[in-house]
Amino acid sequence: MTVQHASNELMVSLVRAGHLATFEELPALVAKKADSAGLSQARIYLADHQQQVLREVTGEGIDAHRGGEDLLVDDSPAGQAYVTGVTVRMEDEQRYWVPVLDGAERLGVLHVSYPGDPDRSAMRDLASMVALLVIAKRSNSDAYARLIRTKPMSVSAEMQWTLMPPGTFADSRVTISAATEPAYDNAGDSFDYALDGETAHLAMFDAMGHDTAAGLIANLAVGAFRNERRKGTPLVDVCRGVEHTLIQEFVRTRFATAILAELNMATGELYWVNCGHLPPVLIRGEEVRDLECEPSHPLGMDLGLPVTVCREQLEPGDRLLLYTDGIIEARDSEGREFGVERFVDFVIRHQADNMPVPETLRRLVHAVLEYHHGRFGDDATVLFCEWHG
Repeated sequence: MTVQHASNELMVSLVRAGHLATFEELPALVAKKADSAGLSQARIYLADHQQQVLREVTGEGIDAHRGGEDLLVDDSPAGQAYVTGVTVRMEDEQRYWVPVLDGAERLGVLHVSYPGDPDRSAMRDLASMVALLVIAKRSNSDAYARLIRTKPMSVSAEMQWTLMPPGTFADSRVTISAATEPAYDNAGDSFDYALDGETAHLAMFDAMGHDTAAGLIANLAVGAFRNERRKGTPLVDVCRGVEHTLIQEFVRTRFATAILAELNMATGELYWVNCGHLPPVLIRGEEVRDLECEPSHPLGMDLGLPVTVCREQLEPGDRLLLYTDGIIEARDSEGREFGVERFVDFVIRHQADNMPVPETLRRLVHAVLEYHHGRFGDDATVLFCEWHG
C-alpha cells in the first residue's frame, strides 16, 4: 500500500468515525486511526485564548486538560510550528510538530512520530482533518472551552467569546484577523465580520463601561448589526436599526461607539460609517492616514446627528485597521501612551518581516500588555483587513 493510499484511507476512516465522536473522544480516536497509517504517538495541542501556551487535549474525565502538558508558544518547537505555520522536526529524532489550521485560523499543533523519511503531506492531511474535527466539536463542548482558558473568565468575557467570529479568515481576496484583550475580563469591546457574496462586512464596537452591562450592550449591538445586514438593510440605515434596538433596552442610559463598514471584494470599494468611534487607519505602502468621516453620535445616544456614509477606493495590498482606545491609551511607567504611531509602526514592521497576520496581532497585543505593566486598564481590540485585489 502506498503512503498516499494509506493517507486517503486514514482521512475517510476519520471522517466516518468522527461523525458521532465527542470532543473528549478525539484524542483517542485520532491516535488510533493515525497509528494504523504509520503516524504513531499522535497528540493534539490547542492554543489558549491569549495564545501563550499550547495545551494537550487528553479527553480524560470532565476536565479535558487533566493529565496533559502545557507547551510555551514562545519557547518550544511546538510553538515554532504554531507561530510560523510550518512543520517542525525535532533534531535527531523522528518526531514532528505539525500546525493545525482551519484555513488561516490557527488552532494548535499536532505531534506525530514517523520512522524513516516521511511523506509530510500525510502529516498535513491528518492535521487538516484534526482541525475540521475540532471545529465541528468545539461549539457544544464545555471541555473545549475549559481547555483553552488558563484562568477564570468573567461573565461579560464569556458572552463576548461566544459571540465573536473566529479570530482569522483568509481567501484569495481578503485577509481578516482580530485580537482582543483582556481575554478573561473583556467587557465592552467586540468585533464582527462576515462575507456575503462579494461583500465583506466589518464592525468594531466599544461599549460604555467595564462591567457586565457593557458586555450586554456589546452583545446586543453585534446581534442587531447582524440582524440588520441579514435583512439587506442599507449601511446608512444599519446604524439606525442598531441604535433603535439599544434604546429599546437601555433608554439612552448606555451607549456604544462603532465603525460599521462594507468592502466590495471585487472592486476594492470601501464604505463605512463612524458612530462616535476612533477613525480607521489605512496603510498603503509607506503611507499611513486616518480615514476621516463626519461622525454620527454613539449608538444609543439618540442625539439626532446625521449619518454619513463615506467611501474610499482601496488599492491591492491596502491594509485597514479598526481598533478601540485601549490599544493606544496603554501607558508606560512614565505615563506615556502607546499611541497610534507606535501601534501602526508595529504592524508595518512585522508585516515587512513577512510575519503571518494573526502572529503580528498576537505580538502586538502582548507588546501593548507589556508596555502597560502586564495589565490592561481598558479593553483593547484590533481588527486587521487586507484587500489583495
